[in-house]
Amino acid sequence: QVQLVESGGGLVQAGASLRLSCAASGRTLGSVSMGWFRQAPGKEREFVATVSWTGGSTYYADSVKGRFTISRDNGKNTVYLQMNSLKPEDTAVYYCAAVSRRGVNLIREASYDYWGQGTQVTVSS
Repeated sequence: QVQLVESGGGLVQAGASLRLSCAASGRTLGSVSMGWFRQAPGKEREFVATVSWTGGSTYYADSVKGRFTISRDNGKNTVYLQMNSLKPEDTAVYYCAAVSRRGVNLIREASYDYWGQGTQVTVSS
């Protein structure tokens, strides 16, 4: 079992930056791949970014590429999402997720076994 707790959300103006954190417990983070997803009001949850269990591979949604960076600190059992140049369309509840199985499609929401409770990010124009 893996328990995930997100933090770092808030209300910011367009162009600002935020760093989200996802603290894991119950299992060593170094053995799981991690992802960030988001869900805007009235929309389905969508993929944002993922990092492999080795940390060697990352992948981003086109909408955030070049602005967001996912990273992991296995020593702290924490994954981060650095969000720069935020836009109003980035407003959503952001969730982190974890999966220990290998060879799954890390872009797919259904691939993940464990989810955090989410943290709200609101970007005003």
